[in-house]
Formats: sequence, C-alpha cells, structure tokens
Amino acid sequence: MSNGELRHTALNGTGEYVAALDTLCASARHTLLLFEKDFDNLGFNSVARYDVLRHFLLDSPNARLHLLAHDVRPLVSFCPRMMMLLRQFGHAMHIHQTPLNLRHVSAPFAVADEQHSVRRYHFDDVRGIWAQNDPESALLLKSRFEEMWENSRPGASPDALGL
Repeated sequence: MSNGELRHTALNGTGEYVAALDTLCASARHTLLLFEKDFDNLGFNSVARYDVLRHFLLDSPNARLHLLAHDVRPLVSFCPRMMMLLRQFGHAMHIHQTPLNLRHVSAPFAVADEQHSVRRYHFDDVRGIWAQNDPESALLLKSRFEEMWENSRPGASPDALGL
C-alpha cells in the first residue's frame, strides 16, 4: 500500500479485478467487507487467498470478515477453503445472502478498513476502480454494505459446510 496517498486505478478486466481483490484482502487489518453476486471464479478458493484471509483473521481478535452474496451456493459448494475458514473463525467471519428485494443491486465491491475499496460497475462488466487511501469512497461503500447486510440473512454456517 502506498504511503497514504490517494490513488485510483482503473481496472479493465477480470484478472485486474481479482489482483486488486488480492491486494485489498492483504491490506486489511481489522475489517473486510465483500459483496459479490456469487463469488464464483474470483479466486476465493485459491490457496493464496485462503492464506491471506486466514492470517487476517489470526492477526487480531477484533478482525471481521463479512461476505455478502445474492447466491451463496457457489461459495458454499465449490470453495472448501472458505468453508474451512468459516468453521475455524465462525466468531469473526460471516456469510450472508441478500433477500429477493435486493437482487437488483448489481455492482460488486469490497472495502478494507474504511480506507480502501475495489468495485466494478456491474456484475457483467469487467471494468472497475481500485481506490487506495480513499476513506470517502470506502465509507460510502461500507454504508451501502451495512444497509444490505442488515436486510440479509445468514447464508452459511460453520456447522453446515455443504461439502
């Protein structure tokens, strides 16, 4: 992460978006909020992502990892590493599913520590923005996430792994 300098980087493909998510996850120290359609094909079952998220959750007893999706089935069924994290860190990690009335929300995003964010313009659009050291953008997305989270329901539990 740069030395506190505000920086926006255009993302022009899925690979760039996944790389930005990797960097965002690695930069998080206390809070990581992720909203996606279904978390499919975004590296959430990779060993590297698992290691980064595991270290994030181990580094602080106050760390929180919240994943929100319109459809949690791909995450639960095809990302056993994420389910291992949920089993180990069920006190700090939660996976929720949006209700039907929020399925119109179509722009995925992630926020780390109210400072950094990654977002795409639409689920079907590979373009997006990686905002570093931009608390204004991060707080706006965090607020949007919290509103959706409040209206969502748990989508996976540490006990029912779906494997």
